Amino acid sequence: MAHNKIVWFRKGLRVHDNPALLEACRDSKHVYPIFIIDPYFLKNSNYKVGVNRYNFLLESLSDLDQSLRLRGSRLLVLRGKPQEVFPRIFQQWQINQLCFEVDVEPYAKSRDATIAQLAAAAGVTVSSHVSHTLYDTEQLIAQNNGKVPVTMQSFTKLIDKVGDPQAALLAPAIIPPPGPFDELVSVPTLAEVGFTQAPTTIFKGGESQALARLEDYLRDTKWVCGFEKPQTDPSAFLRPATTVLSPYLKFGCLSPRLFHQQLLAIYRVAKGQHSKPPVSLRGQLLWREFFYTAGSNTPNFDVMAGNPLAKQIPWDTNPVYLAAWKEGRTGYPWIDAAMRQLAEWGWMHHLARHSVACFLTRGDLYVSWEEGKAVFEELLIDADHFLNAANWMWLSATAFFNQYYRVYSPVTFGKKYDPEGKFIRRFVPQLAKLPSKYIYEPWTAPLDVQQRCGCIIGKDYPYPIVDHTAISKTNMARMKAAYEANKDPAAAAAAANSEDDGDDDVTKSSRASSSTRRAANGSSKRRTGVVAAAKRGGAA
Repeated sequence: MAHNKIVWFRKGLRVHDNPALLEACRDSKHVYPIFIIDPYFLKNSNYKVGVNRYNFLLESLSDLDQSLRLRGSRLLVLRGKPQEVFPRIFQQWQINQLCFEVDVEPYAKSRDATIAQLAAAAGVTVSSHVSHTLYDTEQLIAQNNGKVPVTMQSFTKLIDKVGDPQAALLAPAIIPPPGPFDELVSVPTLAEVGFTQAPTTIFKGGESQALARLEDYLRDTKWVCGFEKPQTDPSAFLRPATTVLSPYLKFGCLSPRLFHQQLLAIYRVAKGQHSKPPVSLRGQLLWREFFYTAGSNTPNFDVMAGNPLAKQIPWDTNPVYLAAWKEGRTGYPWIDAAMRQLAEWGWMHHLARHSVACFLTRGDLYVSWEEGKAVFEELLIDADHFLNAANWMWLSATAFFNQYYRVYSPVTFGKKYDPEGKFIRRFVPQLAKLPSKYIYEPWTAPLDVQQRCGCIIGKDYPYPIVDHTAISKTNMARMKAAYEANKDPAAAAAAANSEDDGDDDVTKSSRASSSTRRAANGSSKRRTGVVAAAKRGGAA
């Protein structure tokens, strides 16, 4: 008997390695491929979605529509709350089965449970399939005796025990067409969903873009085998030093299993002469898997309160500092260039993410990692619920990483990769004419040099918002105290709920020397940092 089925795309915006799509095609008369423009992600959630990421989504939907049309079908983009859309289309389209990819994010789990109940009430069977991750994260927890792995080392041992993931599946050659429909089903424009500004990212969404980028980077097998994430250059922008496949993995335009499978094929030819996890390219996929597994099985994973993995730290509330950081006007060109790249491109290298996250939190500004996470959630095209939270906890030394005394210098870290400051000149054009000797510390340039270069510090570009050398020492002491408090649960709870101990108003002191101008936050002092890159994965 031929059936009418819906394949519901949410992530997994691809036709390759899509088990839900293949199941929908099996024994079917009509297959309705749908995507629902859910107002939750635009209006009703705590998340803010920036124009670059939403445009990347729309491009991915258009690309998916083209792939479906080549196979005799098309994408039907519906509007509304899923719990209101499905009862109507179950009846109108006389649906027998609903197929979709498993999504383990908190909102998705709640949504899918509701839709499963509605399907049961309508006599519709539900078929869900794991394909957004390499493994079924619930099965990984079961294999780990019900325990959540909290270190990459323990997670890698678990993966070694489980073995390689399932092979990637081929795309269907033909898809049964949808039956009659009488709704607006085209991919909307940005204006239709409420955006007035134009996107500025250089990265285009879609499965075809993902596969082309994968082929481009994996073609150089020597580079693949020698890849070590901490050794890549965060200042490279003409051709990024990493694959920039993370947004395609985020939206499911690229199957992680296909990526993993092709990496293993290259490694086999290399006969063991290749980099290994956690720093290798395969290691980056395992970091993603680790954070999905830990995050989907930890309550309140994306916040500090009620999160059993997160240290309770009494961060400052300082909207002035937060805004300066977000807008790339901290007075530290390396930090500001990275944040301006984020705003323009919706992406930055993972070591640049390390720098700006450390600067915002334990390094300099002592603002909560949750505030930084929200900014990344808005601006990143690869913003991923679990990865974003995990990386912010890591870099703020809240969870996963406890060497809070290892701080990125906002001056010397970038300089070792890009001594001429090409990255800064590209994203902070006010400083473009400054001699290289001053590019990372423009406040040290003599006034006549500033005038000649058309950039007066304090007028055309700000003085440093804090004195890094001083404040980093203060913040290390605060982190040490917070760590001590966390040894006593009662003290930790009290610390987390305490009032901020500094004045939120930013006041500038007189210049303490000819080379620096300091800013103070009430009576707070700032701290010094040594440069260190934690050898872990992030955005690919």
